[in-house]
Amino acid sequence: MQYVPTIGLEVHAELKTKSKMFCGCKNDPHDADANAHTCPVCLAHPGTLPVPNQAAIEKVILFGKAIGATIATYSEFDRKNYFYPDIPKAYQISQYAYPFLTGGEIAGVKLTRVHLEEDTARSQHDQGSGSLVDFNRAGVPLMELVTEPVIHDAATAERFAKELQLILRTLDISDANMERGEMRVEANISISKTAELGTKVEVKNLNSFRSVVGAIEYEIARHQEVLESGGVLHQETRGWDEVKLKTFTQRSKETAKDYRYFPDPDLTKMDMSSFAPRVGEIMPALPQEKRDKYKNLGLPSDQVEIVIAHRELDRIFAEVVKLLHEQPAPLKLAMNYLTSDLLSLVGQGTVSFSTLDTAKLAELITMLCESRINSRIAKDLLPELFVEGPGIAEVAEARGLLQVEDESALKEIVATVIANNPGPAEEFKAGKAATLQFLVGQGMKLSRGAANPAKLAELITLELTK
Repeated sequence: MQYVPTIGLEVHAELKTKSKMFCGCKNDPHDADANAHTCPVCLAHPGTLPVPNQAAIEKVILFGKAIGATIATYSEFDRKNYFYPDIPKAYQISQYAYPFLTGGEIAGVKLTRVHLEEDTARSQHDQGSGSLVDFNRAGVPLMELVTEPVIHDAATAERFAKELQLILRTLDISDANMERGEMRVEANISISKTAELGTKVEVKNLNSFRSVVGAIEYEIARHQEVLESGGVLHQETRGWDEVKLKTFTQRSKETAKDYRYFPDPDLTKMDMSSFAPRVGEIMPALPQEKRDKYKNLGLPSDQVEIVIAHRELDRIFAEVVKLLHEQPAPLKLAMNYLTSDLLSLVGQGTVSFSTLDTAKLAELITMLCESRINSRIAKDLLPELFVEGPGIAEVAEARGLLQVEDESALKEIVATVIANNPGPAEEFKAGKAATLQFLVGQGMKLSRGAANPAKLAELITLELTK
């Protein structure tokens, strides 16, 4: 029999609130001087009392509604006791017996629970001979999500983590930037040949999707090698080395009893019924809803994923959908420009999506669909989408870029092209059909790209086959 891997994930996400979880300090752990946002509460001075951040609780409940979780009717905060230099109180205010959320599902993976706690401070080990602690992060609202042990490969774990990040950003409850520690993944991994689970090993603080995949695949291979050689696996916590692409032992794995959980006596019990109605009114369209809607409009799934994963593209395209009245053909064209030409233009650093005028984009797409401009002219006009000023039609007319449809004008261009290119004209007459594209190209040059290329090809063909 083959070994079957079983994986459960624990994910921490820092929530976007103005203040920390249990005090009034600014929630700004990344963009401030060390220890700039601290107070007696988050530094655990004797006699201080915590006060729960209502906005953080509402964000967790909003998340629960988005994933179909069961929202608790009653909840409380607990003390999770352990000592590290970056835990100012020597305990963490967390939740144990009564989490805010139970159940729910993301990307086909069922969840066990979601609870709210405070983040730790940040230890820094690159400050000379010793280590320093920055308490700006101590007390930041931290949502922890625990999946059921139902994942059996690294690809599924990665897909789950990506969808979770997308939901967090769609709800605007967390920026979830993994490289900044705003979303941290921990993987519990075991393998077994039977229905009974094997020895579980936890790999902590995976800060990229690549690390999630690499750590899981490495641990599965390591477990199998140990067992096949007659060795014994030990329940432990391991870290992931990004350079060596391997895990390493950190400490033996704690269990719940090691933390000596008990209800925090400084925080009141909570009746959750008062929170749910408020968050139900602010639910935005979720990623899967967008996928379904865009699929029904016939839009390419690969481009849809690019759009909904990019905040600005997502916002812009949602506005364009309304402006183009959900017409599939124009929307397919708009999505193509957004995910290729416009994304490339912004990537060059000269313009920003924040200044893109969606009304101008919709106008450009409409003019393309109506053959008032061609694709070459459209590309030339893309920078106009990012500047204030007249509309696309007005700019195109002022520059003489509107597509020429008038036959008399086109016939003059055709006559000039044939006169200036007698050799290719004779080749076309002799049956070399490919020469037509060259002649059309010459006509487009003469018209500065304004001629209708299809009409131009038709008139050249008529003239040379008389």
